[in-house]
Amino acid sequence: MTMNRRSFSAALIAGAAATLVSTRGMAVTQAPTKVRNVVLVHGLFADGSSWSEVIPRLQAAGLNTTSVQNPLTTLPDAVASAQRVLARQDGPTVLVGHSFSGMIVTEAGVHPNVSALVYVAARAPDAGEDYTELAKKFSAPPASAGIVFDGDEGRLSEAAFLRDFAGDLPEAKAKVLYAVQEPFHKELLTGKTTQAAWRSKPSFYAISTEDRTINPDLERFMAKRMGATTIEVKASHLSLISHPDEIAQLILKAAGQVS
Repeated sequence: MTMNRRSFSAALIAGAAATLVSTRGMAVTQAPTKVRNVVLVHGLFADGSSWSEVIPRLQAAGLNTTSVQNPLTTLPDAVASAQRVLARQDGPTVLVGHSFSGMIVTEAGVHPNVSALVYVAARAPDAGEDYTELAKKFSAPPASAGIVFDGDEGRLSEAAFLRDFAGDLPEAKAKVLYAVQEPFHKELLTGKTTQAAWRSKPSFYAISTEDRTINPDLERFMAKRMGATTIEVKASHLSLISHPDEIAQLILKAAGQVS
């Protein structure tokens, strides 16, 4: 059968579009690899202990679990810290990030040991994207007004931490978390990712519908853009502490342990 120039061009465009859809939809269509390793990364206003409710649930399922102590100094420092832990894993690994550490997951997630990505109320920029400018397209979350600086170091005030970061936790528990809050360096917020691992790895996203630290609609936008397998949890920004069962189940799904 003979194809004229116009038909040939249309076929080329259609083929290119199909390839693009296939690539962007990988997070949806590619089944997760069954793995036994999980690496967790914390965000701002926290430390590695913020995963303390999720870790025993993953360990009970037989997963080798490591929580990275993110230095919160610069983005390259934070990525390098995660990469060192990823390099120690003995096989395919699910990389999980909460809040700011979605930046780290997006960059470090291209590591060959990483089989899937999980974002928990987390940033999920594209390669080279200015996350601050992206966030400005949505209403500013209340927690933003509660950041205070001591020279180069930033942290959340106690009032903002209890109300806008850990709003669905018992006050006594939230105060303990406030006491171990790790300050971040201003330079950390200037970093941009150079890669977007979610474009090539199966991705999962837990949206916190009551989030006052990242706008839930921004979370929905990022989850939809990456084609992530998505759940919505009626939780504050700290869903990993207030709803650990749901977060652990999503990680187990990314690890191929549950359907």
